[in-house]
Amino acid sequence: MDSAQTTSSAAATTGGVAAGGNGMMITQSNDASPVDSSATTAGTASTPTDDQKQNLTQVINSIQKTLGLLHQLYLTVSSYNVASQLPLLQRLNNLVLELDNMTRLAEKCNIQVPMEVLNLIDDGKNPDEFTRDVLNSCIAKNQITKGKTDAFKGMRRHLLEELEQAFPDEVETYREIRAASAAEAKRAAQAQSMLPNGDVKVKTEN
Repeated sequence: MDSAQTTSSAAATTGGVAAGGNGMMITQSNDASPVDSSATTAGTASTPTDDQKQNLTQVINSIQKTLGLLHQLYLTVSSYNVASQLPLLQRLNNLVLELDNMTRLAEKCNIQVPMEVLNLIDDGKNPDEFTRDVLNSCIAKNQITKGKTDAFKGMRRHLLEELEQAFPDEVETYREIRAASAAEAKRAAQAQSMLPNGDVKVKTEN
C-alpha cells in the first residue's frame, strides 16, 4: 500500500482527520456544501403555510403541464401517420409519468373541495356559480337574522315602555344599572386598547 492510500484510509478511520506531509492536520468533512446547507436551513425555517402554498403551486404546475401534454397528444392523434408512431408513444409515456407525478404531489395537499363545485365542472358550468350561490344564501340568511334582531329590539323597547308605566322606580333603577355596566365595559375595552406610549385609542360613537 502506498503513502496516498495509507493517508486516505487513516482519514476514513479517524473521522475525516488525516496528517499531511508537512505535519499539519487535514480535515476532510462529509458535510453538505454551503449551497445544500443553506437550502436545508431554508427548508426547515419555512412555515406550514408556506409549505402548503408551495405544494399547491407544484400541483397547479403539474396540472398545466398535463394539459399541455394532452394538447400535444391530441395534435399527434389528429394527424396520425406511420412516422408519428414513435412520438405518440413518447407523449403517452410522458403523460403517464406526469399523471403519476401529479398524484404524488396531490397527496401533500390538504384542500377540501365542495362536491357542488365538482358537479358544476362535470356539468360544464362555471364553478364561480357556486361562490355566487353561497354569497346569495349568506345575504338571505343575514337579512333573516337582521329581521329577527330588529323584532327583538322592538319587543324590548315595547316592554320597557309598558314596565315604565307600571313600575317607574324599578325601570329607573334598571336603566342606571345598565348605564353603569355599559360604562364599565367601555373602560375595560379602553384599557385593552392601551398603546405602548400610554395613549388610549378611543372609538368615536356617532
